[in-house]
Amino acid sequence: QVHLVESGGGLVQAGGSLRLSCTASGNLQRANNLGWYRQAPGQQRELVAVVTSRGRATVADSVKDRFTVSRNNNMKTVELQMNNLKPEDTAVYYCNLRFERAEKIWWGQGTQVTVSS
Repeated sequence: QVHLVESGGGLVQAGGSLRLSCTASGNLQRANNLGWYRQAPGQQRELVAVVTSRGRATVADSVKDRFTVSRNNNMKTVELQMNNLKPEDTAVYYCNLRFERAEKIWWGQGTQVTVSS
């Protein structure tokens, strides 16, 4: 029903920047939340940032001073701008889509972000 396509991961030195992008397609409900989670080895998956279809953005406290999030392309794309990256940001980053009025969640396949010190 829904397809998520991710891009932008890679290897970067500490202090560098990356921009992640995720585009949703298919049968999308108008009321939805689109954002990014991340999971480091041996750790639980955690929320990084999310934007509602109404434009309200939330960024995790651990990264809010360095990351910004926005939705574009008629609200079908979420972009995560990551600045001043640190080694502890190293993780697999997963795009996430949740319908507000249905019991359904979709995940992207994940994109690796590696920050070297």
